[in-house]
Amino acid sequence: MLEKAPVCKVLEIVVDLKLFIVGGNSPTAKDLIEILRERRIRFQAPPDKQIDPNDEVSIAKLITEAAPSQLVNLADFISTNHSALRRAETMEDRCYQINARLPTVLSEVCNHLNIPIIHLSNAYVFDGSKKLGYNENDEFNPLGVYGLASEQGERAVRQHNTHVVIRSGWLFGKKKKGLIKSWIRSAKRNMGQVTVSSRRLSPTYTGHIAQAILAVIQQVDCGANVWGNYHYSGLETKREREFVEQVIKYAANHDELIYKLLDSIEIVEQDVHAPEIFNSTLSSKKIFDTFGIKQKSWHGDLKEVIKSLYEGVYRVSQSPAENESTKSDVV
Repeated sequence: MLEKAPVCKVLEIVVDLKLFIVGGNSPTAKDLIEILRERRIRFQAPPDKQIDPNDEVSIAKLITEAAPSQLVNLADFISTNHSALRRAETMEDRCYQINARLPTVLSEVCNHLNIPIIHLSNAYVFDGSKKLGYNENDEFNPLGVYGLASEQGERAVRQHNTHVVIRSGWLFGKKKKGLIKSWIRSAKRNMGQVTVSSRRLSPTYTGHIAQAILAVIQQVDCGANVWGNYHYSGLETKREREFVEQVIKYAANHDELIYKLLDSIEIVEQDVHAPEIFNSTLSSKKIFDTFGIKQKSWHGDLKEVIKSLYEGVYRVSQSPAENESTKSDVV
């Protein structure tokens, strides 16, 4: 029977909580830091260059001097660009440094200092062959370097008694929109044709995973015995082609050329090839049962992310037909 996490008092959180954030330059970390500042929660997020996975002594010194109540590891090899998934195959050493070696060092330091660690992982620890969404009890079977490194990182973190591993759905956000931009560019360059993978995914807004991470942090701060693995993803799963269709539809509100191409949009699916996985969808039941964290719809946030691509260039208040003479080179 899962323990239902207690409800913390906000004043206790603000006064007592102090976080040490690793990977502070990642899109999820930037959203988390924005929330922490709004809520006046103390944190320290050293620049990534100060966190060398090969210098355990320096890392231990930084964490010891910071004296945090919890450490949050959001460092990830593909945090800013999904295309890095394939680059990991030829940059194996660097991928292992970030996704395997660094979590190992952080976990050892946190264990020595008796500091809880919250670690963000991903669905690539699985092989993607499952028909339903993956749950926390499914077996590891990664297909590529990124997944293998992530598995090693998870296993290291799980050696520390007071740990929480959160695997996220496929992330996008205002600071993580590279693939969204590439789909729109492709549609414009190829007269409406966009080539995608036939994979299934769980789109997840970075701001929502940041909120979920903070909710977990707050319950850990209460002293809840909620250690273990959890999944969090957006409310609605999609085929990649379906998600791209939504991207194009929303982009048409801001982009004259996309608007004109709407009737000729053609999404071409290609077979999934490793290290990409066919199914990266996740079940978020456990995190709801334990913490009461609900999945959120990503549609409104996708609209805002796409709007942010055109801000300052295209007047959103006007319809595409009214802006026939306006051109945008944003994407």
